[in-house]
Amino acid sequence: MTIIRRLLALALPLLLAACSGPVPYGKKVTISDDVLRDKIRGGWFGQTIGCTYGGPTEFVYQGKMIPDDKEIPWYEDYILETFTRQPGLYDDVYMDLTFLETMVKNGIDCPVECYAEAFSNADFMLWHANQTARYNILNGIKAPDSGYWKNNPHSDDIDFQIEADFIGMLCPGQVDRAIALADRIGHIMNYGDGWYGGVFISALYSLAYVCDDIPVLVEEALRSIPERTGFHDCLSDVMKFYRQYPDDWKKCWEAVMERHNEDIGCPDGVMSPFNIDARINAAYVAIGLLYGDGDFTKTMDIATRCGQDSDCNPASAAGILGVMHGYDAIPDEWKKGAEKIKEKPFPFTSLSLDTACERNFDLILESLGRKDCTFRVRHFTPARYEQGFEGLAPVEKIAVNLEINDGADISFKGDGVVLLGSVRPSGPYDEAYVADVSVKVDGKDAGRFPMPVSYNRRKDYIFAGYGLGSGPHTVTVHWENPVPEFCLVARTMVVYDRK
Repeated sequence: MTIIRRLLALALPLLLAACSGPVPYGKKVTISDDVLRDKIRGGWFGQTIGCTYGGPTEFVYQGKMIPDDKEIPWYEDYILETFTRQPGLYDDVYMDLTFLETMVKNGIDCPVECYAEAFSNADFMLWHANQTARYNILNGIKAPDSGYWKNNPHSDDIDFQIEADFIGMLCPGQVDRAIALADRIGHIMNYGDGWYGGVFISALYSLAYVCDDIPVLVEEALRSIPERTGFHDCLSDVMKFYRQYPDDWKKCWEAVMERHNEDIGCPDGVMSPFNIDARINAAYVAIGLLYGDGDFTKTMDIATRCGQDSDCNPASAAGILGVMHGYDAIPDEWKKGAEKIKEKPFPFTSLSLDTACERNFDLILESLGRKDCTFRVRHFTPARYEQGFEGLAPVEKIAVNLEINDGADISFKGDGVVLLGSVRPSGPYDEAYVADVSVKVDGKDAGRFPMPVSYNRRKDYIFAGYGLGSGPHTVTVHWENPVPEFCLVARTMVVYDRK
């Protein structure tokens, strides 16, 4: 009996590695090297395949589904051609790889400054919350303040959500550790619901190592998000409508859109069909997983046809499924194309898919302090509560279209405002030029700051201020160093007031 018990004790972790159904909390799991490598490869290759598949429709379908009769192109060399001709499509992959490189160089628990420096000084182009965070960091507003909503109007956007896949892939069955890493990295560029998008995606990947029941996976990952948040409310509705319409993803999509398709933070998305908010795009990832029934192609296609950020959403959904079932389970029609780029470094990084998989494998064992992947599936508590824009609602969006040659007064009535604008060249120009801009609100100094003409170092808004007090206000913008080769343009104004 003693020998039998010892054999069972040795076998139990191996059996749990292939568990299905409920998450085996508190249980010890061993994932063999071959299986672990297969799962990691499934995650990185799945993400790349999904990103490529959804690329042609990215933000083409805003607030509407991609019709069934709209054919999405695919052929064996499609990934290779896209990788060669349109490398910027893979921003969600090379952002992950930038952070992975940082971990390889400085250790998985390196301070936030290492990640912030790598991302803010990189040569790749950024947008929305990422670009605002880069600008903040380069101009003295360090992480986590660089992602805080009062310093970053895009803080609820999808940015960290599309860059968090690698965190979950580093933390098999350890959502608590994934949340801790997400806290450190995600607040560089996001806050509140924008941060929760990355927490949720990280949790999905982490749990996909030890659970292949997709509704359970989504429910358990959602436990990483505190209740009473907009993000939790939205994803809870996805689960509710999934149960109500288990065979019709379009009805689920419509019901979720009716309640949650309103962007209140991103000044580009406010009062617009365009929605880059983390909540609604995370809902599309979950819809793809739930209605895809574990089928790689179906999952990726549904996540894409939900619309909006239709390359990043299938990238995450396909990557999560890749971790769950492994690379070998991905149909050959998708793998053949990915195999053709597996040794090519992604733009702006030294890592290819092959080397990323190996570094991912090494970091998992390093973090576990072991020579094999043996770990206990840990219980976890939700991430801490935080919400941006609480008590505020956009009440007006005004096309300003004003050239500020020297100074200008812009009036509004509300409690807050975001004034979008930029420095534009009027002909051949020196990219090193930096406009010196000062702002007053109701005659009181509200800041003086640089506005570089360089696209990679740009600031995409002139001023953002909240909590000004409900009522009439005047923003005075002064261009301190005007030159004839450029103009300072105030483009659009979004006005907020108390709910």
